[in-house]
Amino acid sequence: MSIPSGPPAAVPRVPETIHRRRWVILTVLMFSLLIVVLDNSILNVAVKTIASPSPTGLGATQSELEWAINSYTLVFAGLLFTAGLLGDRIGRKKVLLFGILLFGIGSALAAMSGSPGELITWRAVMGFGAAFVMPATLAILMNVFERDEQPKAIGIWAASVGLGIAIGPITGGLLLEHFWWGSIFLVNVPVVVIALIAMAVLVPDSRDPKPGRIDPLGVLLSIVGLVLLVFGIIRGGELADFGDAVVLLSIFGGLVVLAGFVWHEKRSSHPAIDITYFKNGAFSAAVAAVALVFFALMGVTFFSAFYLQSVRGYSALQSGLLIVPLAAAQMIFAPRARLVVERFGSRAVCTAGMLLVAVGLSAFALFDATTPIWVMCLVFFVQGTGMAHVMPPVTVAVMQALPREKAGSGSAINNTFRQVGGALGIAVLGSVLSTVYRGDIEGHLGTLPAAARDAAGESIEATLGIAEKLGPAGAPLVGAANDAFVSAMHVTALGSACVALIGALVVGIFLPGKPPAGQRSGQGDDDRAVPVGARR
Repeated sequence: MSIPSGPPAAVPRVPETIHRRRWVILTVLMFSLLIVVLDNSILNVAVKTIASPSPTGLGATQSELEWAINSYTLVFAGLLFTAGLLGDRIGRKKVLLFGILLFGIGSALAAMSGSPGELITWRAVMGFGAAFVMPATLAILMNVFERDEQPKAIGIWAASVGLGIAIGPITGGLLLEHFWWGSIFLVNVPVVVIALIAMAVLVPDSRDPKPGRIDPLGVLLSIVGLVLLVFGIIRGGELADFGDAVVLLSIFGGLVVLAGFVWHEKRSSHPAIDITYFKNGAFSAAVAAVALVFFALMGVTFFSAFYLQSVRGYSALQSGLLIVPLAAAQMIFAPRARLVVERFGSRAVCTAGMLLVAVGLSAFALFDATTPIWVMCLVFFVQGTGMAHVMPPVTVAVMQALPREKAGSGSAINNTFRQVGGALGIAVLGSVLSTVYRGDIEGHLGTLPAAARDAAGESIEATLGIAEKLGPAGAPLVGAANDAFVSAMHVTALGSACVALIGALVVGIFLPGKPPAGQRSGQGDDDRAVPVGARR
């Protein structure tokens, strides 16, 4: 699914020695990507345990749980620009090895956290390392596969995300049933060691022969702007008051800094992100679709863990098994999405995929405390099928819009929008969930002391903790908490579905339709130039 922006340029072909082992290299890259995805999917299952009081967990509040996720995501998203440019400049293999090593160190330290604050800090370190991993994997992929094989390789690469989503919750559930909560981070360490050895031996290095300079001011502006914006949104949800002065100042300040970031990037001679890429409507639609689908899904993933464990009473392992249909659908359909695109065009396929995501999200508005398991599995499968027909085509659109030597920048753009969309999804939808829940549960907390009343209203876990301390007298409060959470989940799910519908509208208008007869999607002009020593 290429997006031509001018006359086709001569593109060197992949050397024969690299071409022969391209699928082995892809396997190693998938393993590296799996480390990052695995960690996030494990954490989603463990949020209830981490929210529990010590010694079971850390006693983290809902806001602290959100920041344990968002500290990682914001550092990750903020540094992706620099990580992509640095990979293009000094070598993608080097930054990949550095990122995985730092990610492993952060994982070990996160496992030993003694407070929510420490966990948030070490999660930020993990995000720092991950920022150098994900863009490098996709950039290396683009440099070891020819253009006509890139859609297939990207589909398989995207399917590894589904594999991580499947393995993560199950692994997390098993670890939490037999070990302490820190084991969900410690499990990353041996995986990191294996990945480092495999990459050092098998993965080739590549770089941009004409790299640009790094833009530290742009990176700083993006991080500050995102942190201010998301902090304001989360704080508004905590207070159930978006008119609070601190909330308004944070949100407004974040928007101003982000506007300054765009202004700086337009005028910089070495921007962290080339704003001119976004003049291409299809390219902009593709990155917007990435952000919107993850905005919708990350918020739902966050509250689904509480629904499955707190309201339904499933264990962490059982909750992980219930998410397997979502992952299985991605693993089945993502590698085959290119075939559907070739037949129907990226516009029709991505629009249908976004509509499936919206349907799956809307179904959560019908869930209650007695919804059959098979219905939940079906909904998760529908969501996974929709994502599998969105992510590979839009990733191909982003990556093939740029020259191969700028693969690091293209990967950084794709992953930045995904992570920013996910971070904002957790913040916005988490705030909506918190606000609605607090409003519904407050009427049932009148008999509690003032201090306990404020704490109990923050999240369902806090309410259930107070109810447990009350003994038999707390039984009515448990029922009220479940009802309030389900009601809040319904509102949040419908909001998520609306975001997915906006995504369907964007891709339906701006993505290209079916390629003309005889022109296969993703097939370019790699044969126009074959330098000495290249594959023949």
